[in-house]
Amino acid sequence: MSKLIIVESPTKVKTIKRYLSGDYEVIASKGHLRDLPKSKLGVDIENDFEPHYINIKDKEPIIKEIKQKAKKCENVYLAGDPDREGEAISWHLAQILGLDLSKENRVTFKELTESGIKAGMEHPRRIDMNLVDAQQARRVLDRIVGYKLSPFLWRKIRRGLSAGRVQSVAVKMICDREDEIRKFVPKEYWSIDASFSAKGSKKTFSAKLESVGGQKAQLDSREQTDEILKRLEGAEFVVENVKKSIRRKAPAAPFTTSTLQQEASKRLSFQTRRTMIAAQELYEGIDIEGMGPVGLITYMRTDSQRISDEARAQAYDFIREKYGEDYIPKTPNKYKIKSGAQDAHEAIRPTHPELTPDKVKGSGASSDQYKLYKLIWERFIASQMAKCVMDTISADIAANGCIFKTSGYSVRFDGFTALYEETSDDPAESRNDLSAIKKGDKLRVAGLAGNQHFTQPPARYTEASLVKAFEETGIGRPSTYVPTITTILSRSYVERDGKQLKPTVLGEVTNQLMSEHFDKIVDVRFTANMENDLDKVENGDMHWTDTLKEFYSEFDQELNKAEKAMDGVRVKVPDEETDEVCEVCGKPMVVKIGKYGKFMACSGFPDCTFTKRIVQDTGGVCPYCGKRVLLKKSKKGKKYYGCEDNPECRFMTWDLPTEHKCPQCGSTLFRKGGKNGELVCHKEGCGYRRGAAEP
Repeated sequence: MSKLIIVESPTKVKTIKRYLSGDYEVIASKGHLRDLPKSKLGVDIENDFEPHYINIKDKEPIIKEIKQKAKKCENVYLAGDPDREGEAISWHLAQILGLDLSKENRVTFKELTESGIKAGMEHPRRIDMNLVDAQQARRVLDRIVGYKLSPFLWRKIRRGLSAGRVQSVAVKMICDREDEIRKFVPKEYWSIDASFSAKGSKKTFSAKLESVGGQKAQLDSREQTDEILKRLEGAEFVVENVKKSIRRKAPAAPFTTSTLQQEASKRLSFQTRRTMIAAQELYEGIDIEGMGPVGLITYMRTDSQRISDEARAQAYDFIREKYGEDYIPKTPNKYKIKSGAQDAHEAIRPTHPELTPDKVKGSGASSDQYKLYKLIWERFIASQMAKCVMDTISADIAANGCIFKTSGYSVRFDGFTALYEETSDDPAESRNDLSAIKKGDKLRVAGLAGNQHFTQPPARYTEASLVKAFEETGIGRPSTYVPTITTILSRSYVERDGKQLKPTVLGEVTNQLMSEHFDKIVDVRFTANMENDLDKVENGDMHWTDTLKEFYSEFDQELNKAEKAMDGVRVKVPDEETDEVCEVCGKPMVVKIGKYGKFMACSGFPDCTFTKRIVQDTGGVCPYCGKRVLLKKSKKGKKYYGCEDNPECRFMTWDLPTEHKCPQCGSTLFRKGGKNGELVCHKEGCGYRRGAAEP
């Protein structure tokens, strides 16, 4: 062999080798080979923040193998991922192998297809030191914050805690939202809702009271509402005004990292980490029948909505064949570029639009890979389709000085909606059928009622809405969203409540200390400006050490000030009280947070040291022994259900326990295959099952 290509992931090796001749050898570094030491800061602050990198201990066998192969090769190509992290890995490899940085030995693959791989190999370049320096600046910044602040938290709260530039801001955002929810005072308000039908029509449509006596309707009590309802008794309801128009609805842009994570959460209930694992697998390559290993999507860490002319043409070919010429827009759809977006990569899109999700599903893709590919493929194809054309209609309905408003629409041309529509957080637009009404019509009242409402507090963040907030405030980049959320959950600063993220007691105590003594670290604007500075380093507009100097001088002062202010002070994390009592001494049990998460302990500690795991009772009864069925987690974090008497009782299942009882034997029925799956009995010898819709 005469040419060696070094990539990051072993999965890529097979995909890349398929498209290159036999004189290429491909090997994977399996991520970073060098890093700052774990045992110390590893940064010489006095000497321009010079980092001291060492070989990662468990990577020595890989380093040895790469060195041996590189010695036998005429050319070595560094093919880390096409981003800051990949550039840094390539630079570290060059240092390890003693490669000449003036040589053009850096190659990038924006998609792992035949054309993408060959294009990368045909255009090698030098390692981009601006990208490397941007990654170094981030790494050193995070190391300084982590290694200087974390010991402070250990001394003042408890050991094992950590702080970080982005993670601490994320915790503050979640804590601030929880404060808003606690302080929220609901206000009562009322609405008057009506349903009407036009003369000669059986169809009804809804309308809402808009104004009374020319003033906007603002109903704060039942008395006000009843007064207006009385005013409307026996009144004649007449269509006062009808307005018709045409609305053209444009498709959503192809996915960026952020929008992919948000939509996968809403539509597929995927956590951000699960989304990015599946996306990485789709990018690196899947064996497709008749094609071999092929990367199915472009690089998945991007905040650009741009697509290539070639990709657009491929999409048009598919749309033309599947839907017809009318579904191709007269001019290409254009999408607004977000301020500060890095345009080095395209949006996330399928590399082969002709490979429909059904074809991929039948080629051995996993369930997650298929679901995510289908989402990406449909979003991309729809983004290149013609707009949806709707006939909209709105009407004012008058009765005794009161005006009711209603609106509706009908689809004239479905356009992109024939394939895909973006999930909306807002209520669905009314599809009232107003085709039968015209100005001057007298309407029949089918229903008229006052309804009480209360203003709602702001919703807790979900992973999807938190990622959206990261993007909108600029406190992270596509590569940091998942690590940030993973860290704040693993450190027990935040916990999941269904899809929602809520702060733990530990998270709130830590956030309060950070907010009081390190307000810059947890300030959204400060963190966003730091991200902008890192972008300037990447673009060659700022030297990386200048970024660090600017940050460190103020940070060091804050740290010294905090040390003096909290000298001799230790913050106690309040225990969460429970209704359970200690099985040993009878005192109340409390929830504590330890190294491995939450557990229950006796409040009589240290006199009583009884502890036990926190279990979640599902309400189901074990079909083997009759004890409780608990929600459990596998070593990989996957939820399942099992008997509380495990390992003595071996019952376990992925099926969800329900409140339904088996009509044959009385055992708990379990739901198999999702929310619409059938109900089954797991009692040995019973075999009862019924469909979800059956009584």
